[in-house]
Amino acid sequence: MATYIYETTDPAKPVQRFEIQQGMKEPALTRHPESGEPIRRVITGGLGYLAKTPSGTAGGIGGAGGMVGGSGACGVGCGCH
Repeated sequence: MATYIYETTDPAKPVQRFEIQQGMKEPALTRHPESGEPIRRVITGGLGYLAKTPSGTAGGIGGAGGMVGGSGACGVGCGCH
């Protein structure tokens, strides 16, 4: 189960944010489960995944730091380090 952030969208009322746990394959909600108000899922930026590489620098998937493999990841000899 993942935790998603939703917010109310009624322009006549103040925006209220709340969290709901849902399965990742479940469709986004369009109505508040208790009040029935219209809502939308809020897209937020995550921190991503960081790991120590053999060289001791921090690297993330798709970022610098010597990680090899995966889509968009660079490796040794790519010229960006």
